[in-house]
Amino acid sequence: MEIIFNQKPGQGGGQEQGQAQAQPRAAAAQGGAMMGGTPMGMAGPGMAGPGMAGPGMGGAGIGGPDPVKDGDQRSFMADVVQASQQVPVIVDFWATWCGPCKQLTPVLEKVVRAAGGRVQLVKIDVDKNQALAGQLRIQSVPTVYAFWQGQPVDGFQGAQPESQVRAFVERLLAAAGGQMPSADLMAEAKKAVEAGDLQTAADLFGALLDQEPENAEAFAGLARVYLKAGQEDAVKEMLASAPPKVLDHAQVQEVKSAIEVAEAGREAAARTAEFEAKLAADPNDHQARLDLAVALAGAGNREGAVTELLDLIRRDRKWNDEAARKQLVKYFEAWGHTDELTQAARRRLSAILFS
Repeated sequence: MEIIFNQKPGQGGGQEQGQAQAQPRAAAAQGGAMMGGTPMGMAGPGMAGPGMAGPGMGGAGIGGPDPVKDGDQRSFMADVVQASQQVPVIVDFWATWCGPCKQLTPVLEKVVRAAGGRVQLVKIDVDKNQALAGQLRIQSVPTVYAFWQGQPVDGFQGAQPESQVRAFVERLLAAAGGQMPSADLMAEAKKAVEAGDLQTAADLFGALLDQEPENAEAFAGLARVYLKAGQEDAVKEMLASAPPKVLDHAQVQEVKSAIEVAEAGREAAARTAEFEAKLAADPNDHQARLDLAVALAGAGNREGAVTELLDLIRRDRKWNDEAARKQLVKYFEAWGHTDELTQAARRRLSAILFS
């Protein structure tokens, strides 16, 4: 799995993506089209003039008018050229027979709507608007242009994954002097984690860290994405270079516990049979029970680990300076305090300790 940490918009995607963006830019520039007297030549990202609006620039806010609409060659001046004087406008050139268009358009709609009115999307059917498509030299679909202050400033061709579409929108917002709100980025990142889309989650957490380098929640979120992707070494590198303010955060401490638990579990898992044999010979061998719990956790049997530790606490809660309870608390930190097993195990632990 490709997961890129802290990738700034416009830096990723490799040669293939760069070529895809360069082609529509060149088409717009070569077209030299005049839409009602407005030059359609290409301006580079970030070349907007002094009249640029700030992050709160015009357009619909969250809960306002839908930022997604259908357009045509008659409304192009109003919907795109004039509208882009106030807010960046993305134009999606598509066709009903185009399979990749059916994949890309819903992604564009989702990402644009998540931007809360800071960017708009206009969808144009090239078959119904052939004059406009010819004027802009649209040679294949889907083709996407981004307009700011009346000029196309970025673009790409072909279907793109959601992570790349988000990066495209982030790059556009940066060129226009705005950003997606951090709260929106965090919410979308968490949704991506829940959906199992680790690449998108990594991109969103990375974009949030671009905006707020000391956002410990975003740092911990990205680190957990890395752990889910099996990239433990990358997390260690993150922790080694993290600011002290971030390292002291509770969620980052949980990440550190998760790494410690994983390392100890891997070592113990290979000896599971040995610990089970010792415990079968002597059910009161507390060290064997503790070792078995660590081995079970390392093998992915979290419920089994919790059961063994709770059993040990019932038998002798003060053994070895409350080693069983401390190990259980370490698992709670590693698994996260909102984890269902953590919450259930806490209730069982409380029932034992206060019985």
